[in-house]
Amino acid sequence: MVSFLDAVVAFPTAIFTTLLGVVAFYWVLALLGLVDFDSGETDLDVDPAMTDPDLGSLAGIIVAFGLQGVPLSIVFSLLVLLSWTLTCMGAMWLLALLPGTIPVYVGGTLLALASVSLAVPIAARILKPLRGLFVTHAAITNASLVGQHCKVLTQTVDEKSGRAEVSQRGANINIRVWAHTPNPLARGSTARIVAYEEANARYRIEADG
Repeated sequence: MVSFLDAVVAFPTAIFTTLLGVVAFYWVLALLGLVDFDSGETDLDVDPAMTDPDLGSLAGIIVAFGLQGVPLSIVFSLLVLLSWTLTCMGAMWLLALLPGTIPVYVGGTLLALASVSLAVPIAARILKPLRGLFVTHAAITNASLVGQHCKVLTQTVDEKSGRAEVSQRGANINIRVWAHTPNPLARGSTARIVAYEEANARYRIEADG
């Protein structure tokens, strides 16, 4: 059996050893705050009309193998670590049985390909329970409320004042509103938000119907 150190620096493990060194250096930079490990999320939607074929292929591969939903840096690091481990084990226990240089290189190439192929489903299984930790929630913007319905909270609503609430997934958002007068708006009335004024940070509403 080949020793651990010999396997680490010999073909094909040496390829993944180099990549593992790059990954380790990257995470050192991440710990020092010099890079943002969460900047490359793999939660991608594959658009059939995507104009960049390379990006479309990458997204398709990521989704097909169940590697989406976590930062790309974590996916790549785990794949490298798993591939390195499998290749190193194979080099220690299997390649040592092959006679001659050419069989070793042929077997090493097959071992590297097999290790990567095995690393992908293993990584997908490991990463699956971690997806919930990297869910991105889109913040509600002022413009996103335009077109929705609200409930008037004040006795009247005119050009100068008014308050209303908007229901968002069970939570009520209290907003400043105004409306042209005369209008039938009163406390408890349902109205539709038709515009947002950035300068005054308030919404214009109109009575339903």
